[in-house]
Amino acid sequence: MAATRTKGAGPDAAPACTLVVFGAYGDLTRRLLVPALYNLFRQGSLGEGFRILGVDHHSGGATGLRRHLNAFLRTLIGAGGSEGATFDPTRWEELARRIDYLSGDFEDPGAYEALGRVLTGPAVFYLATPPQFFGEIVERLGRAGLLRADAGGFRRVAIEKPFGHDLGSARTLNRRILKWVDEGQVYRIDHFMGKETVRNILALRFSNAVFEPLWNRQAIDHIQITAAETVGVEGRGAYYDRVGALRDMVPSHLFELLAMVAMEPPNSLDAEALRAERARVIAAVEIQSAAEALLNSARGQYHAGSIEGSPVAAYRRAAQVAVRSRTETYVALKLSIDTWRWAGVPFYLRTGKALAARDTEIVIQFKAAPGSLFRDTAAPRSPNRLVLQLQPQEGMELSVDIKQPGAEDSVTPVKLAFRYADAFALPAATGYEPLLYDVMTGDRTLIRSAAEIEASWRAVEPFLKAWAKDGRVHGYAAGSAGPRAADSLLARDGRAWHQLGK
Repeated sequence: MAATRTKGAGPDAAPACTLVVFGAYGDLTRRLLVPALYNLFRQGSLGEGFRILGVDHHSGGATGLRRHLNAFLRTLIGAGGSEGATFDPTRWEELARRIDYLSGDFEDPGAYEALGRVLTGPAVFYLATPPQFFGEIVERLGRAGLLRADAGGFRRVAIEKPFGHDLGSARTLNRRILKWVDEGQVYRIDHFMGKETVRNILALRFSNAVFEPLWNRQAIDHIQITAAETVGVEGRGAYYDRVGALRDMVPSHLFELLAMVAMEPPNSLDAEALRAERARVIAAVEIQSAAEALLNSARGQYHAGSIEGSPVAAYRRAAQVAVRSRTETYVALKLSIDTWRWAGVPFYLRTGKALAARDTEIVIQFKAAPGSLFRDTAAPRSPNRLVLQLQPQEGMELSVDIKQPGAEDSVTPVKLAFRYADAFALPAATGYEPLLYDVMTGDRTLIRSAAEIEASWRAVEPFLKAWAKDGRVHGYAAGSAGPRAADSLLARDGRAWHQLGK
């Protein structure tokens, strides 16, 4: 299969601009944004006029921020946290010299006045902050006149997830932000969209005649979308106990994967054409009643267990988690899409923490071949299955039946596998590189629209409301595949989850 071009890995450098990072001392900035910027810089994708201006409430100036980021970046790359990267002290020093810092409180008008005195030319404001500051920061930037671009320049705002905590809050946040900026200036970031395999779904579906004719209810039995993690809440107890697995993952990451798999062919690869089709298919997800939501969902919370031989304490023992917390660390949903293509095809979504394997994948389960020509075969037969693997190894595999050697007409399932790392020399990546590059170049192809976000919250809101009144939280051992209730969700339909890590 031909490789799709990785944006940010080519010869063209992004236009000169200042990346203003609110939350410069935060975990997101040091773990993902700065390593991604370092990778882009090494690849020649950041031009001579690129600058970073950190904003946070810490003291210490630019020297302190550079020291803080330098220490973590060396450790991260040394531990293999930025895939394919090696630490080049000279290149890092070149990038570090472009980092400046402004100390200030996000709610202090004086901080924005100070920012206005030092900021000129094109700029991207990256909100790497807790979500309660998103609307506040945009409004204060607007009041200070910092969102108005000079002729020939640009001012853009990049906002992390979660974008709201339900449909009402997402709408309120969109209205508040769009009072000060145009929709074209807003870049709602979902880092799953930066993964090579996610972006390659378009090429897989629409550039190969073998797949698209089968990509519908006539040939597909069901689709599974999984985002499993082996880690627990890892020091994020206060945040996670307010949010839970559904709010944290489903209306953002999992719905974007659903949209890429289920969308109709766009008229072109133009950003707005793609965004319109993604929003359209998410809007077609059927809205369930409270009774249906309870029937078509399973919630879980991990108990004590072990992962890869190491003991894991129960979720309720994590710091800043309520001792009687009913917050789910695992969720499974059964959804349907009311379109001609997908009528009658169930979509099963699951995500969870402290599970047996780190595994993000999309499973396309095809219907069984008609007839019983090989009914007497010794090996158990299974329908064809296409697995798109997003992490930990990016690639894909197709399961097919093959005749076994010998005189007997007996077939056995085998896998036709492809891994990106085997076929291409991939640039070092955290997953944020293409998204940062797109924000700086003004490419909105991978950026979520207001319509996508609101449609996602509209589809999951019945589950939130039903659970608030009646939802049971099932226990599961850390290191397992999740609660039995999630298995039952598929078993009653005569189906089963694809095994984690396989």
